[in-house]
Amino acid sequence: MERTDWQRLSLNQITTERWSLREAAEGCVRAGISWIGLWRHKVQETGLAESKRILRDTGLKVSSLCRGGMFPAATAAERDRRLDDNRRAVEEAAELGTDVLVLVCGPAPDKNIAEARKQVEEAIERLAPFAASHGVKLGIEPLHPMYAAERSVVNTLAQAAAMAERFDPAQVGVVVDVFHVWWDPDLFGQIERLKGRIFGFHVSDWPVPVPDLLMGRCMMGDGVIDIRRIREAVDAAGYDGPIEVEIFHQGIWDSPGDDVLSLMKTRFLEHV
Repeated sequence: MERTDWQRLSLNQITTERWSLREAAEGCVRAGISWIGLWRHKVQETGLAESKRILRDTGLKVSSLCRGGMFPAATAAERDRRLDDNRRAVEEAAELGTDVLVLVCGPAPDKNIAEARKQVEEAIERLAPFAASHGVKLGIEPLHPMYAAERSVVNTLAQAAAMAERFDPAQVGVVVDVFHVWWDPDLFGQIERLKGRIFGFHVSDWPVPVPDLLMGRCMMGDGVIDIRRIREAVDAAGYDGPIEVEIFHQGIWDSPGDDVLSLMKTRFLEHV
């Protein structure tokens, strides 16, 4: 189904990294975008109380808070410290009015990637009841395998689904980011498997060649991902929530924010 409006469009804050939370919120209002996905470092820059005031004044809805996770660590004490930080992230999400905390699960502290994945599962098991008590769901976001050594040991939808399936489907699910999963031969089978467990959907595009592992995303339509087909599959799996545009790209960050939002809206209609 072709996009005909921007009702589900959400600005993930990282797309306009140079903007403060207030600037991003006011930019969304000017652009007629009603959703925003927040990052913790941006909330911390502004302050939690002021962030809540900005959201209240602008009437924006918060699609998610990023990020929790980063669970694996070399010592039990450090793992406990990271879990405490995730509890604070849950509290922040609840305060900001979103029910989704995005989990970027973290890399292994050594060469034992299997142990790191076990630590992720154990941490989610400890965090989930606390999140539930605050009305916050945990969305596991699998990252492209090229990030396995630096950002996350959870790298496929199948891995994320297997972890999520250990828990109540209303409590632990998966965030589908097209940049990370578009390449997967079992992509559509795994999306179908996740029916009722998709808590978020992120879009950008994959340029050829990719200029940088982190900062190499591009605007929808400038790469090779069949975004609309993936979105339709996610819709068919029962997800009808906001769709976040999340782009790490220096050229986009350096562009005027209002121009980025204008292009984002156009490309959303054309490609999402």
